[in-house]
Order: sequence, then structure tokens, then C-alpha cells
Amino acid sequence: MKTTIVYDNKTLDPNLASAWGFSCLVDDDLLFDTGGDSERLLSNMAKMGIDPAGITTVVLSHAHGDHTGGLGGLLGTGVRPTVYVPRSFPARFKADVRSLTTLVEVHGPVEIRPGIHTTGEVGRGLVEQALAVETGDGLVVVTGCAHPGVVKMVRRAKESVGGKVYLVMGGFHLGGTSQRRVKAIIADFRRLGVQKVAPCHCTGDRAIWVFAEEYGDDFVKAGVGLVLDIGP
Repeated sequence: MKTTIVYDNKTLDPNLASAWGFSCLVDDDLLFDTGGDSERLLSNMAKMGIDPAGITTVVLSHAHGDHTGGLGGLLGTGVRPTVYVPRSFPARFKADVRSLTTLVEVHGPVEIRPGIHTTGEVGRGLVEQALAVETGDGLVVVTGCAHPGVVKMVRRAKESVGGKVYLVMGGFHLGGTSQRRVKAIIADFRRLGVQKVAPCHCTGDRAIWVFAEEYGDDFVKAGVGLVLDIGP
């Protein structure tokens, strides 16, 4: 299983663009979130040798523009992936996507294809879904912003799919959170058996620093250009 961050606030490669938002490619054909705009998304993909024509599936975590903004431009290339969104997405958004391609509304946990799952809708008010991918090393959980709480989303992934949690990556929505609270979240991660972390996007610099200090060699520096090959 391979994950590639193609859109994020920070970049690991000066040739790739950064902007507020998040998008991650899984196994070369599933795009989790689409960043805030298609220009940067498609430019980064092109520079990384990723052909939009190969994308068969798009999973959107939640309805904020910094996670959905690149979808229109992606569809504008002519690609017609199946798009999975939480059922709570705005009706107009869903209708617009349906006019161009297949849309699947998600409520409970769904196995998108063998070994790749969505947690289903988590939280109230601002509802979100995360991706849970089975690998030889354990479960990889990818979050967009984790507005309902990153611990809650990881717990849902573990309960719905099963197995140990190898890696949690993506936005943890901890900007402005105290160091004490971040350490409590890390303690919850440890209780859930989370082995490695790759926080980015809306996690916040202070929280990312605390994760780096606490996880040491098991902390993965994330940003545009990060490519991880996980499991056999």
C-alpha cells in the first residue's frame, strides 16, 4: 500500500506547491480529499508523475472547501471516478457531482473495495469520515481534519475494521490546543495501539512538535511530496 500527499499546507519539495488544504493519493488510484483548488492539485500531481486518468475513486472527508475545492478541476480533466461523500453533504454539492459522475452517500462504515474502508459518518454537526486501509503492517487511518476528534475517528476505524493501528496520518485539528491536551491525546493513541503518526494540515505547529517529541523515530514528517510504502 502506497500513500502520497499531493496537497498540504507544507511541502517537502520546493518544486511542489503548498496551500491550506489536504489531499492524499492511496495506491495510485484512490484520492482522499482534493485540496483547496484544482490548479495546485493537478500541478503537483503532474510534477509527481501522477496521471488523473488513473484515479477511479475519490473519498471526501467533509464538506469544507479546502478538502473539496479541487474536485471540479479534477472532473474537468475528463476522469469519472466514483465519489464517496458523507450523507450529510449539502444537497446541491451532491447533485452537482451526480450530474457528472457516480456519487455514493455514506452513513455507516463501508468497505470501498477489499482492504480499503471508510469509517462512515463520525460526529454531530460537522460530520466527517476517515479512510481506514488494511496493510501487512496494520491499519493505516487517514483523516482530513478530524473535526469530531482524532481519537474518536481512530477508535471508530479500529472498531469497524479491526486489527492494530500502524499509522495515523492527515489533519488532526489541534491548532491552538494546549501541550497538556495534546499529550492526553497521545496517551489515548498509545492506548489504541497507534504505532506511528504523520500529522499535517490543521494539526498546528505546536501539536506537531509535541507528537514529534513523544513519538520520536515513529514520527513521520508530512507534507506535499511525502510518499510512504507500507506493508509487503
